[in-house]
Amino acid sequence: MGRIKRGGYIFEFWKGDHNPPHVHVYKDNQPVVKIQLNPVKIIYGEVNIKVFYILRDLIREGKI
Repeated sequence: MGRIKRGGYIFEFWKGDHNPPHVHVYKDNQPVVKIQLNPVKIIYGEVNIKVFYILRDLIREGKI
């Protein structure tokens, strides 16, 4: 399990979790969005531009 805090959000993911690979995003301990990674698709919730940019940076850094 990975858990990264950035920009007031918590990005949580599991390496060996069920397919498709995805990330759960929380703010103030409340679920905000669940995002499938490949291909990128919102499973539930709404993503704002701040979450999008943080997720993009985490992927580029190889942390997710």
